[in-house]
Amino acid sequence: MNPYDDFLPPLFVGSVVFLTGLIVGSFLNVCIYRLPRERSVVFPPSACPNCDHPLSWFDNIPVVSWLWLRGRCRYCSAPISSLYPLVEMITGIFFFAVWWQNPDIRVFPFFFLVTAGLIVATFIDFFHYIIPDEITLGGVAVGLIVAFCFPEVIRAETHLSGLLRSVAGIVLGGGGLFLVAIAGTALFKKEAMGMGDVKLLAAVGAFLGPAAPLFALVVGSVVGSIVGLILLLFRKARRDTAIPFGPYLALGAYLYMLCGPAIIQAYLAYTLSSTP
Repeated sequence: MNPYDDFLPPLFVGSVVFLTGLIVGSFLNVCIYRLPRERSVVFPPSACPNCDHPLSWFDNIPVVSWLWLRGRCRYCSAPISSLYPLVEMITGIFFFAVWWQNPDIRVFPFFFLVTAGLIVATFIDFFHYIIPDEITLGGVAVGLIVAFCFPEVIRAETHLSGLLRSVAGIVLGGGGLFLVAIAGTALFKKEAMGMGDVKLLAAVGAFLGPAAPLFALVVGSVVGSIVGLILLLFRKARRDTAIPFGPYLALGAYLYMLCGPAIIQAYLAYTLSSTP
């Protein structure tokens, strides 16, 4: 049941959520471009990466400006990557899906924050094979604060239990993946996983609790393995090709926000009912 039904039509709220996602996605594009280059995401204002001409507000309307300009800079006619409207649309759709599944106003704004961080981490890791500490360690710090101040976000009843669940999520997520990374490095005689992945899973645990990083790790491992196998079959990659793991962990964490607890509960119920 949607808590807005009494005074706001769900279609209106959903539209606002989607448009908010588009606007946030425009800012995420700035983060994706600037964070790997160690530049401020606030100053200077947005400019064309080719001619460095500052962009006007009407050049920054999410999706619309890119379509209106046919994917080219208004000032130098250089092509503008389709990645920009793609990130904006993904953010809008993902925000809408999170709100649809979690309409509690005490929860979904923080899930938006997690979603935004996962999107930035995904695209930066995909293109640069790094996940900035601003996203991971920043996420750990903010997650601890949110879990203590708003325990319902992490499915806790008291402030103290929220904080403890957050700490448990950090230890289980970051610590567990750290052990996997060490074991993989020892087994394959080379770095099997970056520390950015470890810190990303710790941030997921800080915000969403101890079950979330385990869920994200399982989903990420399965999806990542399937993608790697497909790339090998179609000769798009070699056996020694580095494949970033962060995007798959991010996908698992996002799916946990949508339906993770329900899937875990259904799995446990099935397992218990199948036990003789």
